[in-house]
Amino acid sequence: QVQLVESGGGLVQAGGSLRLSCAVSGRTFRNYAMGWFRQAPGKEREFVARIIWIGGSTSYVDSVKGRFTISRDNAENTLYLQMNNLKPEDTAVYYCALKSRPGSTYDFWGQGTQVTVSS
Repeated sequence: QVQLVESGGGLVQAGGSLRLSCAVSGRTFRNYAMGWFRQAPGKEREFVARIIWIGGSTSYVDSVKGRFTISRDNAENTLYLQMNNLKPEDTAVYYCALKSRPGSTYDFWGQGTQVTVSS
């Protein structure tokens, strides 16, 4: 079973920064891509960013472009999300997810980490 464990969330003032981590462990798995998603209270979960594990191609939702950076450490099987210039509207539970092959849905999800941005 593949396990994803997020860390790094917390409370920060608007304009501040946080770095989220997602450690991947478990049985041998195929990792095509990983992503970050978030869900604010009363809202649906939304896509934030994605990275292709081999090659490092990235994509972002428009609202975080220029502020968030997704990256990965292949050797450590760890995914990161550097979040700068945080805004109150970034407040949400952030989840990492793993997609094992192109065209599939995300197969595995973490438990989430809370990010709260105060104004």
